[in-house]
Amino acid sequence: MKYVVVTIAGKQYLVSIGDELMVDRLKEEVGATFSLKRVLLSVDGEKRMIGTPTVNQAVTVTVVEHGSGEKIRIATYKAKSRYRRVKGQRPAMTKLKVVAIKTAAKEATAPKPRLSRKASKTIGI
Repeated sequence: MKYVVVTIAGKQYLVSIGDELMVDRLKEEVGATFSLKRVLLSVDGEKRMIGTPTVNQAVTVTVVEHGSGEKIRIATYKAKSRYRRVKGQRPAMTKLKVVAIKTAAKEATAPKPRLSRKASKTIGI
């Protein structure tokens, strides 16, 4: 089973192909397809890739609909004075469907280790 952890609007989501997820409202229109490049982790069976900070992959998603999330209720009160108020709101949300998980053609390579100044002088670099 292949799945990835992707960042959308500062929040992390674990997704696989065919998943639908509700995220904070995005500017894209319904039916638009776009790519998410902030992939933090990728798992494909036994093969795991952990990003530093990201993995060289992209997730293609399609906007299914815009709507409202579940109602959030906020209750406030003041002790000993019979003051009680209940407020609520429904956050604006966007439903996304994961279409594909693509690996970039060029794989990321590990960076070369940096030598300290002392080490570089003694080696003669």
